[in-house]
Amino acid sequence: MSKLYLVPTPIGNLEDITLRALRILKEVNFILAEDTRSSRILLQHYQIQTPLVSHHKFNEHQSLRKVIERLRNGEMAALISDAGTPAISDPGFLLVRECIRENISIECLPGPVAFIPALVESGLPCDRFYFEGFLPVKKGRKTRMARMAQRDETTIVYESPYRIVRTLKELSEILGMERKASISREISKIFHETIRGTFLELIEWAKSKPLKGEFVIVIGGTKDEN
Repeated sequence: MSKLYLVPTPIGNLEDITLRALRILKEVNFILAEDTRSSRILLQHYQIQTPLVSHHKFNEHQSLRKVIERLRNGEMAALISDAGTPAISDPGFLLVRECIRENISIECLPGPVAFIPALVESGLPCDRFYFEGFLPVKKGRKTRMARMAQRDETTIVYESPYRIVRTLKELSEILGMERKASISREISKIFHETIRGTFLELIEWAKSKPLKGEFVIVIGGTKDEN
């Protein structure tokens, strides 16, 4: 019976994967991978020999119909991203939507996603939060930040090491230097760390050392300003 599984993969430590996820990766007919080179490291670690098919944001429109045809013909597939849960700031939405249109069964397994440990470690309220994801690089960037300035709930932003200082400075200009926030990086890896403070303090920290890895910025809401 055809089915698409969305399988979360470790965001750092290779042990952060479920037994069920490993079983499904072995049982499906093929695995759709965002980057076959990085995914092969995980699969080789667990001696999984299922064929890999490239499926990323630059080719997902072209590969979509081929994948759907294979699923309609009774095959089972697993979609994985480089790290974390597929479709969360990674490819997956288009394929899921098309499977729903074609009445192809889908199932997303529970598993790693970077913003959950960052949110919990931030010390900011976790009962209500808004996931912003990656901000636009140009058009709409300041507009999105202005909306963030009005939110009562905690906001979560993803950022790369190349724009982290710029983003912190821009956020501080719109939300205020004293707004409480945290930065988490290298989650579940050896150099995993979370830094907490005001935007002023976080900017000074980010400027003080060369930074690598993906960043999760957790920002307190208007009620957490004092």
